[in-house]
Amino acid sequence: MLVVLRLGHRPSRDQRVTTHVALTARALGADAVWVSTEDESLEKTISGVVERFGGKFNIKTGVNWRNAIKAWKGEVVHLTMYGESLSKALPTIKSKDLMIVVGAEKVPREVYDLAGRNISVGNQPHSEVAALAIFLDRYMRGKSLEKNIRGRLTIVPNPRGKTVIDRSKGKAR
Repeated sequence: MLVVLRLGHRPSRDQRVTTHVALTARALGADAVWVSTEDESLEKTISGVVERFGGKFNIKTGVNWRNAIKAWKGEVVHLTMYGESLSKALPTIKSKDLMIVVGAEKVPREVYDLAGRNISVGNQPHSEVAALAIFLDRYMRGKSLEKNIRGRLTIVPNPRGKTVIDRSKGKAR
């Protein structure tokens, strides 16, 4: 199981970025996203995407991050600018059960100690969405982009427009 744990979500400020963390996690192969702050609106948004576009992705908000990290049976990877190099760390990650921790606001020092690995995706300020996307793409060796998740709606590659197949109507729209 691959879970992304989002720390420090502030619904009034981080709604869009946390939504993008969840969408990125889903699109690039994670099984779930857990968010430390309760946010029913976020749950509804992501559940709606899963309902329309398919897959078995799950979202849970209001998760006690300390308890979640401590109870995790697999490997815990915290993505940060201050960790070990992604290129060097990635080949050493062996667990099939992986929790990837990404922050919103300043991450508590305790997270650095609880995580089995603190891995940097570059050593310059950057977005947690970008860090998660790069990590997942490399971890999955690019294969998650090739998966065909059959949902009610399917986007068909089109170099000049938008083609979406709506299976409930049996036609493109």
